[in-house]
Amino acid sequence: MPEKNFEVKDGLLYIGGVSVKKLKEKYKTPLYIYDQKLLKDTVKLFIDKFKSEMFETEIVYASKSFSNLYVLGLMNSLKTHLDVVSIGELYSAIKAGFNTKNIHFHGNNKLYEELEYAIKNNVGSIIIDNPSEYERISEISKKENKKVNVLLRINPQINTDTHKYIQTSNADSKFGMHVLLDETNILIKKLIEDENINFEGLHAHIGSQVSKGEFYFEEADILLNYLKSVEEKYNYKFTKVNFGGGFGVEQKKNDKYLNLETFLTDFIKYIENKIKELNLNIKSVAIEPGRSISNQSGNMLYSVGYVKETLEGLPIIFVDGGMSDNIRPALYDAKYDAFLANKMNEESTEHFRVAGKLCESGDILIKDTKLPKVKINDLLLIPSTGSYTFSMHSRYNRIQRPAVVFVEDSKDYLAVKRESLDDILINDNYYKGE
Repeated sequence: MPEKNFEVKDGLLYIGGVSVKKLKEKYKTPLYIYDQKLLKDTVKLFIDKFKSEMFETEIVYASKSFSNLYVLGLMNSLKTHLDVVSIGELYSAIKAGFNTKNIHFHGNNKLYEELEYAIKNNVGSIIIDNPSEYERISEISKKENKKVNVLLRINPQINTDTHKYIQTSNADSKFGMHVLLDETNILIKKLIEDENINFEGLHAHIGSQVSKGEFYFEEADILLNYLKSVEEKYNYKFTKVNFGGGFGVEQKKNDKYLNLETFLTDFIKYIENKIKELNLNIKSVAIEPGRSISNQSGNMLYSVGYVKETLEGLPIIFVDGGMSDNIRPALYDAKYDAFLANKMNEESTEHFRVAGKLCESGDILIKDTKLPKVKINDLLLIPSTGSYTFSMHSRYNRIQRPAVVFVEDSKDYLAVKRESLDDILINDNYYKGE
């Protein structure tokens, strides 16, 4: 992976040439800080390493991992494609200037109005999840007199080495059509025969934070073999295949993760050989790196409040955010490192827990981290928090949404302003009596 743009001067951390002290003074804390150069370099790595002379390749950024107008505009400028999972994400992408032909629409329960909006706006492809969704698409496409490009999401039943909440291809998964279901064959036949549907190919996604490349090779075998069997059964030719994403990244020191430089090169060669072996006519191959693009570039900066001793367990550092700005530790036991960004040259001598300020016992961001002596107003930074933090933010306890800032070459760029107290009330109505 490209390196983080961290630098220490007189014990103070600088990210992208900007000190965390300056960022706190300008934008307050909690604060999402993104290393813009690292984000750009990571996109470039995917584009450079996942390419082929046999077929076109698409790097499809998963907007659910982290999106706002700023980052969507940045991804568009870097020539990525984009996947969206709701009308809100699609609307944001359009407003950010994305060419809708480069947008892929996902989701297991796309609403009628969402599908209608996508088709009217000429979305590049819709990834079909189930037969009922197909019926809706067919109805809308006829009404709009448009031919709609679709892929079918297939569940290849690969049990990965990741948390059960982010496994997506188990036999009981809510996503996709299982390869062994009779209903899958029935749906495929309908898609092939529908005059308003351009059935381009198949899609699969095996989970998130997958750290072993062999799971993806297994996916390629299953998906391409299945694709070949469908072609032979129905005398039909597919042109596209999408292998999803979920490539594991390092969140905590010594985590297992995929070495993207070698994995992407090996994976593209494996796909090429499999396509040759099966004599397929694939014109385009896509992957969907969301977390593995945005995660390492993101950092969460907090100000320390109190330090509290308890009868049992480690002393607790309270910070001015918590599960409202990063739900992942509470949701699926995500683990992080931390350090005091204003005491980078001091030795870490004590173990602490890091807890947020929300009124929940589960609001623990880190269960055990070693730090220097901690005082009120110290700056605590949790790195590698770029994915599924801002996008999962909540207003629980009526806590204001933090600002999002990008830094590069000693400059800072505000992507999302910090919410005011009035922003919290923007959609509320007053009680007016009976």
